[in-house]
Amino acid sequence: MSFLRSAVTVGSGTLLSRVLGFVRDVLIANMLGAGPLADAFFVSFRLPNLFRRLFAEGAFNSAFVPLFAGRHASKGDEQARIFAEQSLSALLAILFVMTILAEIFMPALMYLLAPGFAGNEAQIANVVLFGRIMFPYLLFVSLVALYGGILNSLMQFAAAALTPVLFNSILIFALSVLIPAFGWPGETLSIAVAVAGVAQFLMLVIVANRAGMRLRLPWPRLTPDVKRLLALTGPGAVSGGIAQINLFIGTIIASLHAGAVSYLYYADRLYQVPLSAIGTAIGVVLLPDLSRRLREGNEAGALWSQNRALEFGLLLTLPACLVLLIIPGQIVDVMFTRGAFTQTDADATAMAAAFLASGLPAYVLIKIFSPAFFSREDTMTPLKFAAAGVVVDVVVAVGLFSWIGFISIPLATSLAAWLNAFLLGLSLFRQGHMKLDEVSKARLPRIALSSAGFSVALWAGAAVLSPWLVANQGAAGMFALGGLVAGGMGVFAVLCHFTGAATLRDLRGSLRR
Repeated sequence: MSFLRSAVTVGSGTLLSRVLGFVRDVLIANMLGAGPLADAFFVSFRLPNLFRRLFAEGAFNSAFVPLFAGRHASKGDEQARIFAEQSLSALLAILFVMTILAEIFMPALMYLLAPGFAGNEAQIANVVLFGRIMFPYLLFVSLVALYGGILNSLMQFAAAALTPVLFNSILIFALSVLIPAFGWPGETLSIAVAVAGVAQFLMLVIVANRAGMRLRLPWPRLTPDVKRLLALTGPGAVSGGIAQINLFIGTIIASLHAGAVSYLYYADRLYQVPLSAIGTAIGVVLLPDLSRRLREGNEAGALWSQNRALEFGLLLTLPACLVLLIIPGQIVDVMFTRGAFTQTDADATAMAAAFLASGLPAYVLIKIFSPAFFSREDTMTPLKFAAAGVVVDVVVAVGLFSWIGFISIPLATSLAAWLNAFLLGLSLFRQGHMKLDEVSKARLPRIALSSAGFSVALWAGAAVLSPWLVANQGAAGMFALGGLVAGGMGVFAVLCHFTGAATLRDLRGSLRR
């Protein structure tokens, strides 16, 4: 399967998940708005999500996939399966202890995560309750990350890409059926999150078994392979999860501003659509691809994959970034402004989304550059650069908070991302692990030119459709927004074809391969 086709497979599953995620968030916004109950739920959900991104999808995956893919390529299915079993038992033991400790010390964790809630006993009680219900989600979804890494290494990307679809479907069922029938929105949503983690895990176990990777559960032992895995996982906890660390820091600061936690959550959901469907898809496919090529000594092939990933990533990221920079208010009004979600909430959310979007290309570049280090079992270099980004994030967010309020948080997040991406790219170019080939040198300026034309078309279309791109327009607003984005993307596709940024023949050929 070609790199582009694999990325499209993952991206399509992720995009479907994000569409359902929009439905889920529209229901949450309508039911909870951006008030105290919403803030409590989002803060509680941030904790297991942070650990999931850091230790499961981020650190663990960046360490596990190269080792598993290398073992599979050099020693075959059986030795790869044994390594996966050893990793599974070690991960489960660590997660079990972590879950028990989190359940015991949840009040302290929540005071740390949301110091702005101190003194509001009802708010703290909700946060702790929701956190205790949801935290077991971390255990199961981390096992999902392991099974997903196995399947991705075997070049079977579809099942892991569709697990978020199952997650969002369960939450939508809870929001549309269970909560209207029984009430208790915070508690019901929290239980739905935990149940969704179990369902995702069972789904991937079945798929992995069918793929010939039926894992047993041996007693946890610190074998040399497990020690190597843990040694690589430690630094990767920061480097692979820099976005989540910055969001974690942002949540702490945002808790000092009423409603800011919810504003940042809704803005992040908009921002995560292109980031996950493009950046995450590329990173998921690129890591096992580079690991396999480098294990075979194919440096030229690795450079080819990186160049195509760079072109593909920027081709889709730049217009997505421009959408959130040019029409964030219209998107938020059409998608969220109804029920408990007020116009004031919408204006604050739109502003946060625009500032986050300014860092979107940087985060996609990080997803492209990081696998080049991870596939070479180097997690220390990305760690150093990620740490520099965290310092910038804290300094800017805290330093500007008293001047510009919660907007300092998404601004700091974007600046930290650009610094991290620049340092990663510079290091790769200096080491000779990243070189633009002639195709990339020709295509990248054309992609930028096509994106500039797209921005003009989008701005003009938004002006024409402005009467419908406001709150409370119902289906008319949805159709207008969908038509605007679809029309803009059509203009972009035509511009890409005529400038040579990406011809239709190139795309058809890649998909056929």
